[in-house]
Amino acid sequence: MNSRSNTFNQQLQSAWASQGSMLCVGFDPDPKRLPPSLQGKPEGIFEFCREIADATADLVCAFKPQFAYFASQRAEVQLERLIRHLKDQYPHIPVILDSKRGDIGSTADHYAQEAFERYGADAVTVNPYMGFDTIEPYLKHAGKGVIVLCRTSNPGGSDLQFLNVNSGEPLYLHVAKLAAQQWNSSGQISLVVGATFPEEIAKVRAIVGDMPLLIPGIGAQGGDIDATIKAGRIPNAPGTGMIINSSRAILYASAGSDFAQAARDVAQSTRDALRSAASK
Repeated sequence: MNSRSNTFNQQLQSAWASQGSMLCVGFDPDPKRLPPSLQGKPEGIFEFCREIADATADLVCAFKPQFAYFASQRAEVQLERLIRHLKDQYPHIPVILDSKRGDIGSTADHYAQEAFERYGADAVTVNPYMGFDTIEPYLKHAGKGVIVLCRTSNPGGSDLQFLNVNSGEPLYLHVAKLAAQQWNSSGQISLVVGATFPEEIAKVRAIVGDMPLLIPGIGAQGGDIDATIKAGRIPNAPGTGMIINSSRAILYASAGSDFAQAARDVAQSTRDALRSAASK
């Protein structure tokens, strides 16, 4: 079966196996941090991301472009071109559009069309604050992944996510239960849980079983690899279950002409550290 016709979860399972990696490279292209040779070029953002994608494609289980970094620069066409390049050259690697959408009804329908039809992403991140009717329109797109914010890596996430509901249960665990038990009609829901909170990763894993977890927060945000792997592992299935994202530490490993090779070096060392932790 062609990898493009697989569901998001099938793509992930295949990528974990064939790539031997749980690393996801995130694309957060800041024009001020591009190499001098690309700054000011009309297609500079695309060229920067393409070079890093090509340098790291054999090391990753997923790619994750962050929508705002493209949209703020009026670079949506470059985002379309990047995802088309990724799908053409690396159809076995799923692409997650990180846009954290959260709206209801026909508006959510259009956000889903944007992610899956305009950009051709395999999965999209969504905000569950407005409830299931913000999630449902994405589930109508057969086989596409819906990655729900649960316990985010930023410090301010605790302002709401740790509020007690249901006789003292924190809100993020309530979201995990809803996502795993009531909302997952397509079987393609995953959760975002930050590497900066490994104890919470373990609690979420205990609730959701083998559901994939998108885990940001290693690299520039300082999440500990060993603690993350220990907390998020699936028993008897090492090397699976997690999409562990690193963006800035890889993208900006060098500001010079060697940026792609430097990105590859950091990606490879991160992939190897994840493998080592998973084998313990």
